[in-house]
Amino acid sequence: MSTRFNYDRLAELYAGYDMTPGVSEVQGMLTGLIATGSDAQSDELMAILSDLAYDGQSIPTELKNLLQQQAEEIEHSLGDHDLGFRLLLPEDGEPLPERLNALAGWVNAFLAGYGVNQQSMATLSADLKEAIEDMVELAKIEFTEEGGGEEEERAYFEIVEYLRVSAMMCYTELGRKEQPANQPPKTLH
Repeated sequence: MSTRFNYDRLAELYAGYDMTPGVSEVQGMLTGLIATGSDAQSDELMAILSDLAYDGQSIPTELKNLLQQQAEEIEHSLGDHDLGFRLLLPEDGEPLPERLNALAGWVNAFLAGYGVNQQSMATLSADLKEAIEDMVELAKIEFTEEGGGEEEERAYFEIVEYLRVSAMMCYTELGRKEQPANQPPKTLH
């Protein structure tokens, strides 16, 4: 599943609402929240997002609708059997330092969202615990303006893929809400 949200277009829309975090940060935050159990359609998610991304102010209706659509897409793609979840980052043709800064923002925001719902790592599987610890270490890295060679590009893509898989693993372990086998799904009328 490819995302229907375009990085550059979202950056324009967010700027129009004086949204403090960038596009990657918002997606990282939403992903961290949803991957740890927040419901993409809940008012609680929007209240948390208001606190984390909109300085505690009331989110305008149009922006709230956009964020709600993003949250629903993230929830769907995290649970996609075709592994369709993708990090929302600048296009591959953009300078590597710009992509690395967006990636760092995504990781930090994911960890902020993760921390809202998950205060203890004691119950995590060994793989997920390692992935979260790796994210914490990645969040500490300061990227320089230099680089952009083939080796740096390859490392960037490997990190993006690792984070993508880690987010889906987190959702599978902590966020997925399965219906009991003997209970049909709820129908809204």
